[in-house]
Amino acid sequence: MPLFLPRPFRSARARRAAATGLLALACAVPAAIAPALIAPAHAAPACYAPDALRARAGEEIVRRASAPVSLPDVRLPPAQPVPAALSGSIRRVDLPAGVKLVALTFDLCEASGEVSGYDGALVDYLRAEKVPATFFGGGKWMVSHPDRAAQILADPIFEMGNHTWSHANLAVKTGDAMSRQVDDADTAFALTRATAAQAGCMLEKVPARPALFRFPYGSCSVESMGHVNETGHLAIQWDVDSADPAFLGASLMAQNMLRAIRPGSIVLMHANGRGKHTAEALRQLIPALRAKGYGFVTVSDLIAAGKPVVASTCYSERPGDTRVYDEAARTGRHILSRP
Repeated sequence: MPLFLPRPFRSARARRAAATGLLALACAVPAAIAPALIAPAHAAPACYAPDALRARAGEEIVRRASAPVSLPDVRLPPAQPVPAALSGSIRRVDLPAGVKLVALTFDLCEASGEVSGYDGALVDYLRAEKVPATFFGGGKWMVSHPDRAAQILADPIFEMGNHTWSHANLAVKTGDAMSRQVDDADTAFALTRATAAQAGCMLEKVPARPALFRFPYGSCSVESMGHVNETGHLAIQWDVDSADPAFLGASLMAQNMLRAIRPGSIVLMHANGRGKHTAEALRQLIPALRAKGYGFVTVSDLIAAGKPVVASTCYSERPGDTRVYDEAARTGRHILSRP
């Protein structure tokens, strides 16, 4: 059970010491085990009634925040830095010949001054089709949506990673402000895990802290990458961007993703109300990928099935393409972000 402490008594050094991680994933697994990863998992977390899991009209809408979000202090278990071979940003995974797996990922970001939504139709479809997926939860989003976050965390076909506290640009944030974005989201994850445990969920396979991390805007610095890896998180990027905030329409978005996906791809989408037509696009994309012989896995299972392709820096499609977001963060300008 996590130990809750008053926030004022936690120093920056204590936060960093508390934020060491858990991880040592294998870089390669024999191809013989890959077919097992394709088999559907359980349909939904049994600790929640079906009615509690279903989408509710209007909850996908992004709203202004009416009050600041408070966060108690949580002492997390110590962890180890990620292995040197996995330090950096993981963009995709090279798989053994003939293995066709893809990881669908969904960001749940929530910036300061807003309460993001929850795309329940999207999550309902994934559960109905028994499609594993990886969600990257912002700490503030998890606190604003405690039940939805706990339902995702407890679902055996899903996993959840860290997406910072409030979607700050970690290419620009430095020092304590940077580390707080990472560490406080880990704290929110621990609170979410406690909520799921109180609901009676079986959480043996859910770590005490998230093993995965995604940089907002796909942008990082040497300092922030070092902190993320030192605190036990694999930095997960993507090689396929759905561009789902861009009002492309479901059919064009599905077609673009279908053309870009190849075995070992990691696909970026959103489930926080910022993705436009994402649920509808999935209804086209998933059957089309299955027809091509693809299976769906979480990011962790994808990494375990092959050799991760690791970059030393962060970017969306090519090095340097996130600088527009970095400059906006430095000058205070607002940009409708895709990542």
